[in-house]
Amino acid sequence: MTVNLALVSGCLAPPPFEGVGRPAPPGALPGTCWDTLIEPARVETITEQVMVSPPETAADGSVTKPAVFATETRQEITRPRKETYFQTPCPDAMTREYVSSLQRALAARDLYQGEITGTLNAETRAAIRSYQKDIGIDSASLSLRGARSLGLSAVVVDR
Repeated sequence: MTVNLALVSGCLAPPPFEGVGRPAPPGALPGTCWDTLIEPARVETITEQVMVSPPETAADGSVTKPAVFATETRQEITRPRKETYFQTPCPDAMTREYVSSLQRALAARDLYQGEITGTLNAETRAAIRSYQKDIGIDSASLSLRGARSLGLSAVVVDR
């Protein structure tokens, strides 16, 4: 049964972005790789005192029955969820040599103190995040913009 499924799946054409990173934004060129920054919605809890019934007063203006208040609590979205795409080097470019160069580039900027292993370990990802925050990308996934600014990926020049 497993062999039959493998044969059938081998006959189907893969989606254009399969195996090249996460889902791409609409209009992205096939063969490009992407990741997303997700900024969660901000929800605030608002608590208010509302008058349920007004006070009752006598003819002389004295209060015979005080007002009745209730506490109402509601949640309000003060900032909607935001998803931003950024282009990344494709997985096939992330070789041991490339990651080793990335680690050396981050070490030269005092952001990475670990061994040059050629693997995207937690320390490397933390250094990537630290480096990219200055360019507005708060992610541990290496962006193509970050890779280019580190001199690791080719820069496209318009002629």
